[in-house]
Amino acid sequence: MRVNKKYSCLPAEEKGIHIINIRAIEDIGYDQHESTLLNSLSKNPDADCKYGLYFRDGKRKVDYILVYHYKKSSAGKTLTRRVHHNDSSARSTKQDQPLPGKGVQLEMGESEPHVDYHEDDKRFRREEYEGNLAEAGLELEHDEDTKIHGVGFVKIHAPWNVLCREAEFLKLKMPTKKMYQINQTHGLLKKINSVIQKITEPIQPKVAEHKPQTVKRLSYPFSREKQHLFDLSDRDSFFDSKTRSTIVYEILKRTTCTKAKYSMGITSLLANGVYSAAYPLHDGDYEGENVEPNDRKLLCEEWASYGVFYKYQPIDLVRKYFGEKIGLYFAWLGVYTQMLIPASVVGIIVFLYGCATVDENIPSMEMCDQRNNITMCPLCDRTCSYWKMSSACATARASHLFDNPATVFFSVFMALWAATFMEHWKRKQMRLNYRWDLTGFEEEEDHPRAEYEAKVLEKSLRKEHKHKETDKEKLTWKDRFPAYLTNFVGIIFMVGLTFAIVFGVIIYRISTAAALAISSTPSGRSSVRVTVTATAVIINLVVIIILDEVYGCIARWLTQI
Repeated sequence: MRVNKKYSCLPAEEKGIHIINIRAIEDIGYDQHESTLLNSLSKNPDADCKYGLYFRDGKRKVDYILVYHYKKSSAGKTLTRRVHHNDSSARSTKQDQPLPGKGVQLEMGESEPHVDYHEDDKRFRREEYEGNLAEAGLELEHDEDTKIHGVGFVKIHAPWNVLCREAEFLKLKMPTKKMYQINQTHGLLKKINSVIQKITEPIQPKVAEHKPQTVKRLSYPFSREKQHLFDLSDRDSFFDSKTRSTIVYEILKRTTCTKAKYSMGITSLLANGVYSAAYPLHDGDYEGENVEPNDRKLLCEEWASYGVFYKYQPIDLVRKYFGEKIGLYFAWLGVYTQMLIPASVVGIIVFLYGCATVDENIPSMEMCDQRNNITMCPLCDRTCSYWKMSSACATARASHLFDNPATVFFSVFMALWAATFMEHWKRKQMRLNYRWDLTGFEEEEDHPRAEYEAKVLEKSLRKEHKHKETDKEKLTWKDRFPAYLTNFVGIIFMVGLTFAIVFGVIIYRISTAAALAISSTPSGRSSVRVTVTATAVIINLVVIIILDEVYGCIARWLTQI
């Protein structure tokens, strides 16, 4: 059911918040102290609508949220009061109701409100776009009476028939009634697995999805004509929250808005500021004593907490909540971290071997022996004097800790470790593909960026304004050349800056070493190498951190031009 709501106010200017397909609604960009968007969807936090997770009827679940900005001017409030208290006068009523994009004649003494035709155009686009969403079968509900002033929400719910239609169109694999047993290990392997499970039980997450599966449902692309093959005993949970939000987002991307002879999806509407954000909701809250159990709360307790850093990841629950892409990423991250454990153990052993044999290292023993009294040539001309080799004793002993005969073995070990890691991840990935029914899955093509679509739209509108007929507009090399030139110049400049900084650090080391060598204090001359090396390392660290932030800002800017 779509609420045909008449807008009597003009929307405010957008704040440029672009969030697409992100579950965390706290990250929209509003201040946390102002409100939490989940709570702001309901006037009464104790209402039956469960903090905005459902429509006002408390039955239909909110699958997606569209956010837009608006403002209620003082003139609009005056007009509203005039309509309610003086509706017996036809002249007054006709005068008080504003037409879209038109000004309002006010009484003497009242200032004429400012009319923003750009904001009116956004409102018209929203009305048509939401009408097209309703024609596609989605159910909408508007909510402007929230705790956040000037922010309106459009709740979207996908009914059962829409979910079935889109699941068949997207060829989503859904579980059927057919179940089969997963072959279990027998004999010696079974005993070994049971022993390993008992040993690793304290570091296993307390999640039902993490337990070994003995049976598995056969998955098949959904078909409305073959619904009898699927397990539809509980329709409310047949399509989980992740699948529902994915289906709604696909509808939002392909739904058009044809006013002013152009069409666009939700990404272009976000780029043009018609909507401020578009996102699905979390399954519930995760803080508080009376919070109902949900997957988000379970993930926070068993995964996203520093207190459980030593446990395995509940990777199946991560996939269930965030999707296959995020699940595979964290699965790879877990395998990589797990494989780093033996590499770090071998590295520590190599370091300890260096500590144990530092007193037996012949080169460092000869350098540290005061009886040899070896005199070295000056490090610089004229100002530098001769120096004793024994003054570099500490540097020689420290270098042996990281450069000893065992490091050769460590190098060979890391080469074998890299090959083992790749093969182990391939095996893990195949297992996850089988368990998550990703066999035969083709990754969909990424949707063009909203800013790119907006530029193509602007170009097509300019050509339509010049009465030029075009089929499908694309950005040519003339449109891309300024951006390419800027990218090339920026990259060359940053590469040159990096070389300049490296050269500057080298000059610093040379000049500092020369300055300390001619120092009048014996302590300064004796610690030349340590001082120069330590300060150069600190300078490199600071420069790397600063340039990392600069590179990130420039990369985001170059992407948007």
